[in-house]
Amino acid sequence: MSSVQTPVVQFGTSRFLQAHADLFLHEAGMEGTVTIVAASGSAAGLARLQAFSDPAGFPVIIRGLEAGQTVDHTIQVKSVGRGLDAEADWAELTRIVVDEAEFILSNTTESGFAVPAGLVLDLTGTTTSAPPSFPAKLLALLAARFAAGRSGLTILPTELVGRNGDVLKQTLLDLAGRSRASDALLTWIEEQCIFANSLVDRIVSAPLDPAGAIAEPYALWAVENQPGLKLPCAHPAIRIVDDLESVERLKIHILNLGHSFLAETWLTGRMGADETVRGMLARPEIRNDLVSLYRDEVIPGFAAHAMGEAASAYAATTLERFENPFLDHRLADIANGHKTKVARRISGFIDWIAAADANQKSPRLAAIAARYAKEIAA
Repeated sequence: MSSVQTPVVQFGTSRFLQAHADLFLHEAGMEGTVTIVAASGSAAGLARLQAFSDPAGFPVIIRGLEAGQTVDHTIQVKSVGRGLDAEADWAELTRIVVDEAEFILSNTTESGFAVPAGLVLDLTGTTTSAPPSFPAKLLALLAARFAAGRSGLTILPTELVGRNGDVLKQTLLDLAGRSRASDALLTWIEEQCIFANSLVDRIVSAPLDPAGAIAEPYALWAVENQPGLKLPCAHPAIRIVDDLESVERLKIHILNLGHSFLAETWLTGRMGADETVRGMLARPEIRNDLVSLYRDEVIPGFAAHAMGEAASAYAATTLERFENPFLDHRLADIANGHKTKVARRISGFIDWIAAADANQKSPRLAAIAARYAKEIAA
C-alpha cells in the first residue's frame, strides 16, 4: 500500500488533462493528489504511467499570446502522485476509490461513455477484474465504495458531450438497472453522488514524451452549479456557472463560428492546402472581414440575448488565440465536415438570434447558411 493519498482519481492519460485539470491542481498547490488511470496496456502508455509516478513531475509548456504579449514558459506539474493500469492494478485502484477518493475526473473521448451491448456486472462490490469500458469500471468501483459504507463522490467528466454529467449518470443507472443493482445502491448513486455538467476549452497542440504537453495560455473549465457541488480546487480558469448554455453559445458561435467562416473563405478562395488560421489572419483583408463579422453580426446577436459585453470580450480573446504565433491550425482540418459545422455554428446562431429578435439581420452569415441549406436539400 502506498503512503500517497490521492483524493482525485483521473480516468484518461490524455495530453489535454495534463495541460488542463492536472495543471490547475498543481497551480492550486495540490501536489501529489491525483491518481491517473490508464485503460490501455500499450508500451507508450506504461512509459507514461511511470512518468506520472515520478515525484519530479512532468512539463507543460505554455505558448501563445496573452493580453497582447508573447508567452513561452514551462511549468513542472507535480499534482499527480501515481499512475495505474486499470487491468493490472484493479485491486489497488479499487482500494484507492474506496479509501481515498473524493473526486472522479475523466476525459475518455466522446465515445468513452459507450457500454458493450448486453454487458451485465456483479455489483456486490467484489469485482476482481476490470470490466470493459469506462462507465462499467466506474460503476463497479462505486459499487465497491458503497459496499464499504463510504459516502458518495463528486464525478467531473470533461468529455465533449453535451450535459456530460447527466449523460454519464444516466449511462451508469441504465447499466446498474440491467445488472439488477439493489435499490439501496441505486439510491446511493442518485442521491449521494454528484455528477457535474462541465465544458472545457484549451488548445493543447502537442504531447511531450513520455508525459507532458504544449498548450496555449487560454484555458477554461466551466462547471454548472448544483446543490452540494464542491470542486477539488479553486483556480482562475475554473468557473462555476448557473447555466452552461451561455458558455457553450460563446464557444460555438464565436470561436467555432469564426473557424467555419475562415474555412468558408479558404474553400471559396481556393487557397493552399497548408494554409493556417494564423496565416490567413496575417492578411489584412481577411482579418478585417472576420473582425467586422464579429462586430456587425455576431456581437449584436449576442446582445439580443443580453450577452453583448461577454461576446465582445470573448471575440477579442478568440482573435488573440487565432493569432497564436506557435500554433499552425490548418484550414484543411477545420474544413472537415464543413456542411454539418455550418448548420450548427452558423445556421444555429441565426435561429437563436431570431428567437430573441426577429428583426436582427446577419446578411453574411445568412448567405453562408443558405448556400449549404440548398446543398443539403438537394
